Amino acid sequence: MSSGDNLEPVRLPARDIPPPTTISDVARVALSEGALGPAPGWPPASDLDAWRRAIADSTALWETVAAATLAATPSSVETRAIGGVTCHVATPPGLDPGGPLYLFIHGGAFVFGGGPYAKAQAAMQADRLGVASVSVDYRMPPDHPFPAAPEDCFAVYQALIATHDPARIVIGGSSAGGNLAAALTLMIRDRGLPAPAGLVLLTPEVDLTESGDSFQTNALLDVTLKGSLHNCNALYAQGHDLTDPYLSPLHGDLHGFPPTLVQTGTRDILLSNSVLMHRKLRRAGVEADLHVWEAMPHGGFGPFGAGGAPENAEIDEEVRRFIARRVA
Repeated sequence: MSSGDNLEPVRLPARDIPPPTTISDVARVALSEGALGPAPGWPPASDLDAWRRAIADSTALWETVAAATLAATPSSVETRAIGGVTCHVATPPGLDPGGPLYLFIHGGAFVFGGGPYAKAQAAMQADRLGVASVSVDYRMPPDHPFPAAPEDCFAVYQALIATHDPARIVIGGSSAGGNLAAALTLMIRDRGLPAPAGLVLLTPEVDLTESGDSFQTNALLDVTLKGSLHNCNALYAQGHDLTDPYLSPLHGDLHGFPPTLVQTGTRDILLSNSVLMHRKLRRAGVEADLHVWEAMPHGGFGPFGAGGAPENAEIDEEVRRFIARRVA
């Protein structure tokens, strides 16, 4: 037992916390609407049939959204194997072929977001950032638990640098994708490949032990991700030690990382992950910037940041600037 186990907690009274007036009206509406939904109840990691049903339901839901996104995108989008891994490649019209390449890894608690959502993410990143984007449709549990996902991402990067200058590649990811982006960067360093030009971690889930302060302080306050992802993490990890750096990059040695942009919000349940990751990067001598948005929940305002809040557009602008600086 650690000495901290007997320390007195702060006891808070029950209270209502309204959307603040310090954010845009669109963002305030997103917080209000998000507060109405219940916290998700994930199956136990042992119930694989229940997980398969949940994944099928999620994929069907996102098919409609993805179809609308792909129908509206001005970018060309194609699906092809890169390094033996299914990827979706989106290219904005009239793009300089010598420009930067954004290797993006989607979120979804390591379990959701494959197929149509991953394909739509390629188009969304290309449209929002104005760069060629590769979205990795990595393998996921229950059939393909850890380390399938980071190994897939590594295979894609290894194949890409055979034809692309790594100094023109920026790796990015959101939520669980932020975890995989950081894990991939560890693998690139540990296996002796040249580093990418930069790393973008958007509300990253880099500590599967969920030990950070905000897992307590922002539980239920985060209207997007209202509680623990313990069951998802257990399904993904399949018995591996959650402090393994390739599972929880926050627990790894971050020396040698490329310049990194970290993004979060004050209502993000993963806020502590971003804060701790940023400090650890800085202690390792890495050039790292932390951007924190007022009252923003996990993933931005609106479903996965896809709404029209100006704060969401600000995130895109920061990522655009970061990519332009890193590949200039």
